[in-house]
Amino acid sequence: MHPHSFIPFSLLLHVYSVSAAQLSFEARSVKRTSHLQRRAGIAGQAIANNHNAEYMSNITLGGRTIPVMLDTGSSDLWVTGSVPGSTDTGKSTTLSYAVGQAAGDINTASLTFDNYTVDNQAYLLVTNTSSFSTDITTQGYEGLVGLGPNSGSVIRQKVGDASGDSMLNRIFQQNKTTQNYITFLLDRQGDPGNTITGQITISELVPGYENITSQTKMSVETVPGLTSSDQHWQLLSDKDKGVIGPDGQVIKTSSIVPKAPDGQLVAVYDSGFTFPQVPRAMSDSIYGCVQGAQYDTNEQLWLVPCSQMLNISFNFGGVNYPIHPLDTVSSDFNMTDSSGNPTCIGTFQPITAAFSLLGSYDMILGMNFLRNTYTLLDYGDFVDDSSNDRTAPFMQLLPLTDVNTAHNDFVQARLHGQDTTGSPSQALLPASQCQHSPESEEEKKQHYEEMVISRWPYILAGCLLFLIISIGLIVWRCCCRRRRRPKKSVLPAQNTTYAPLHDPNSTLSLQPLGDSYGGKQSYGDYDHGGYHNGR
Repeated sequence: MHPHSFIPFSLLLHVYSVSAAQLSFEARSVKRTSHLQRRAGIAGQAIANNHNAEYMSNITLGGRTIPVMLDTGSSDLWVTGSVPGSTDTGKSTTLSYAVGQAAGDINTASLTFDNYTVDNQAYLLVTNTSSFSTDITTQGYEGLVGLGPNSGSVIRQKVGDASGDSMLNRIFQQNKTTQNYITFLLDRQGDPGNTITGQITISELVPGYENITSQTKMSVETVPGLTSSDQHWQLLSDKDKGVIGPDGQVIKTSSIVPKAPDGQLVAVYDSGFTFPQVPRAMSDSIYGCVQGAQYDTNEQLWLVPCSQMLNISFNFGGVNYPIHPLDTVSSDFNMTDSSGNPTCIGTFQPITAAFSLLGSYDMILGMNFLRNTYTLLDYGDFVDDSSNDRTAPFMQLLPLTDVNTAHNDFVQARLHGQDTTGSPSQALLPASQCQHSPESEEEKKQHYEEMVISRWPYILAGCLLFLIISIGLIVWRCCCRRRRRPKKSVLPAQNTTYAPLHDPNSTLSLQPLGDSYGGKQSYGDYDHGGYHNGR
């Protein structure tokens, strides 16, 4: 996808390609981040933040330090530029994202990340990044590392064996005495109350956040085996209260995932998405009742006044996760409304570019959600050949946003210290005056395709059942006809020549019944004396 337009970036879609609108805005560029190393007193690897739009860390590949985007929504590693000491495998491939592609040759080289080193790590050396439409090197990164399940690795599928495994799979395979998990914290720029330093760890916790282990272990929702390449970090929301809107009421939407329980939604957690993607009805419920809100049909997002404070929250595993109002309405992209006035972006966008044609998920919770949690991803048996951690994959989320503190942060950052959040201009409109964003013809087509494609097992089962019933009916009809057919008589029909044998005078005789015209005629009798004619 276009990494600097801040609609969904990563979510790798292997089976069905998805196009997306190219946004005309981008975050301010940052300086190169080659300085990102493990810092004294900081666990794990440092994470750099490009204006809340991209999060990056360093890998060392072939001795070269390379800043890469951290993407839990895909599973492959790609970089640009030269890599010393690398080996060309002779294979090439293309990685297709929600918007944009990365194509090149598959190479291998020694890799180090967070003090873990693996030899002959497979990666894609990308020589053409034109589909990303901007110079990625000016954005502070020179590649991307996928942190998703290994089943989603296109490189492994192309290589054909375990030598093409993802970076984390390789690390966990050779460190079999450790648990197969990572954790990460994302900081928030522009927040006067931010005290977080961006960090990512492997098989250890960030000091001060150890209580994440007491949070609910939420099982990862798995996809059917035939679509394993579409497996992501995804959870079910709490029943009948998954998302709480700015009016304090539950936003009611239904899931497109065939196996999802009633009243629950399937959410993907993806650090490669700047803006979360949610059902259109949910996005409308969050922003459609804001005074002065406009829906931009070109960019397919809501524009709202920057002074508007909106409190929303999500419920997973019985825990409420408030979203910081600075994350619900973003001022990072220098947008203007239809009148040319500065405005802000409603970050929880209608899901269009990465709509799940396979019906695997309902929403994608990107950076604007993840900044509000300390996140632990346990890969468990997602990892091949790991002797220690063979449990089912799970996630744990520690809420970080305090509603009262976040309110004060918003007042300082957006309202210049004067709390006007209770003024009439900030009140939500009554339901009868709320706006609803239009659904494009392409979206309608996608929804229809999803309904058919995602339910193919049920459609196939229905067709087989219909075929079985049809065959059964045919067999039943044939049997019924056979039972109803009259049995053949042992007596000759009336138009036959001879009557049955009888013994009127203790002799056998033949009695004529008549010809085919019904007339009676005697042909003679048969007795012990022989055959003779008589009248």
